Amino acid sequence: MNFSFLDKYLSYFVSGTGITIMISLVTVCLGTFIGLVMALLKLSKHKPLNWLANIYIEILRGTPMLLQIMIGFLLLQGFFPSKDVSVGVLTVDLGRLFPGMIVLSLNSGAYVAEIIRGGITAVNYGQSEAAHSLGLRPAQTMRYVILPQALRNILPPLGNEFITLIKDSSLLTAIGINELMGSAQIVISNSYIPLEPYFVAAILYFIMTFATSRLLNLWEKKLGKGYQR
Repeated sequence: MNFSFLDKYLSYFVSGTGITIMISLVTVCLGTFIGLVMALLKLSKHKPLNWLANIYIEILRGTPMLLQIMIGFLLLQGFFPSKDVSVGVLTVDLGRLFPGMIVLSLNSGAYVAEIIRGGITAVNYGQSEAAHSLGLRPAQTMRYVILPQALRNILPPLGNEFITLIKDSSLLTAIGINELMGSAQIVISNSYIPLEPYFVAAILYFIMTFATSRLLNLWEKKLGKGYQR
């Protein structure tokens, strides 16, 4: 195994890791918001809103993410001017980055919608009846009673979705985004070492996902303390 390239190209992996983390944080926030909206629409008693949410969820969950990225990039690239921004030793084209993050967020939102819907429906219906008897409106009941209790059910699968996003961000190399996977490919083309840079990228992906998993476990335990008997 030849890792001599790290002396010269380690900064590429560091920059790529930073871009990957940034993409993952932005997309998980946008995806969670989209998922919450779609979950509420799917639970709505208004049929058109319910159908709209179902169509969105089924299409985004039923087609490959790489295909969505390619189609989304071609549809959205005209709305975002090309502009290179330096991130360490790498450059990122905002005209490619923004469409890529939007598509990742839309895809994540479809999965998060089902996670949130499942968490909400798992809350005992008696909680809603008790809130209504106290004079809370439906929106207040959802905000102050249902969602806080559903969070315990939502957090573990939502954490898994964040971990999945960290790994799936590598698909953005298909539209020329220089994140961690893209930085490995740059190192390979410059160093003519075809295998070892991928090992380095794999190790960094594992560190990110493992650290995220441990942090989420700690948060889950902290939330669970208030419900221990």
